Amino acid sequence: MNKISIIMGSQSDLETVKEAMDLLKEFGVDFEIKVLSAHRTPKELVEYVESAPGKGVKVFIAAAGGAAALAGVIASHTILPVIGIPIETKSLKGMDSLLSTVQMPPGIPVACMAIGKPGAKNAGLFALSILGITDRKISARLLKYRQEMRSKIRKIKM
Repeated sequence: MNKISIIMGSQSDLETVKEAMDLLKEFGVDFEIKVLSAHRTPKELVEYVESAPGKGVKVFIAAAGGAAALAGVIASHTILPVIGIPIETKSLKGMDSLLSTVQMPPGIPVACMAIGKPGAKNAGLFALSILGITDRKISARLLKYRQEMRSKIRKIKM
């Protein structure tokens, strides 16, 4: 059962989204990935979002660049948590994506991560944190992950 759905607005977003995918694989959490555009495949996007909870989806991760309406459109069709990853763009370095993702109207929230690959990794971690509220295995694994990060930093001698 796929607990996390990752939706990209374009196949070119895969390089960024791979950070979240790798993290979720490391944690052994099932996910599915789709390419659905808020602008080019709006009907298919809505159909998928509305059917996803029936397939066990608990959290959406949405990656989009430019106008980056994807996370907002997903959020407007579900009450499940939606985490946005602004994709870095050539023209505006992802500021367009960031502002489009973060500027949601009251009542339709989207959690917005950092631009690009760091944001993708944090989106995976944030989704796991949400699932960890009710899944002790995930929360224990997250705690271990944090402890391992702390240990690596503490070992640095200068």
